[in-house]
Amino acid sequence: MPCYPRRWLAPAFAIYSALCLNCAAIAASADGWISLFDGNSLQGWKPNTLPDSFSVVDGTIRANATGESSHLFYVGDGNLEKARFKDFELELKARSEPGSNSGIFFHTDFHSGDGRRKSHLSKGYEVQLNSAGVEKRKTGSLYDVTDVAESPVDETKWFDVRVRVEGKRIVVHINDRMVVDYTEPENLERPANRAGRRLDPKGGLIALQGHDPKSVFYFKDIRIRRL
Repeated sequence: MPCYPRRWLAPAFAIYSALCLNCAAIAASADGWISLFDGNSLQGWKPNTLPDSFSVVDGTIRANATGESSHLFYVGDGNLEKARFKDFELELKARSEPGSNSGIFFHTDFHSGDGRRKSHLSKGYEVQLNSAGVEKRKTGSLYDVTDVAESPVDETKWFDVRVRVEGKRIVVHINDRMVVDYTEPENLERPANRAGRRLDPKGGLIALQGHDPKSVFYFKDIRIRRL
């Protein structure tokens, strides 16, 4: 076997390693899943307000509003049309500090002000995450649409969330337990302050909520696939 100089081998090895990584990435996405969080930074995410409400801690996204509330949107490379999801399956892991509130929004956008508070998102649905006793809508609720009276998990421990939207049907699983199965009616009517709580025919953005200064939630292993 010929003996090549080290100065030749190092670049060749770097190229080979890069090719292997690219192959691994292609294999990982072959089933359609897209990772939304790299575990190291908030690259691909953008807050609508109070940017200090979100940070990366020990490989997780930490949500803790520094004011009334804030939302962190997945925007990908900045092309919002590409970041819109219509029919999809979203999976992530979450946990909280005791007595905390948060939520996962979908089919939403940056518009806020829902008739109750200016900081609330005016469009889309919210999957409630809540271990706070003062809030009656518990983890897994499709907020103010199909509410869960008792939390199916201890939110201070990691739990799985799966949200599936297909056509007009929304299904929510918490730790593989189905807690919501809702089909939006064709002739939907909402109160004026919830007029935007509906599926958008063009789809919408995914967002994580920083609810208030006393609430701390963590998110990781966030991935999505189009249906």
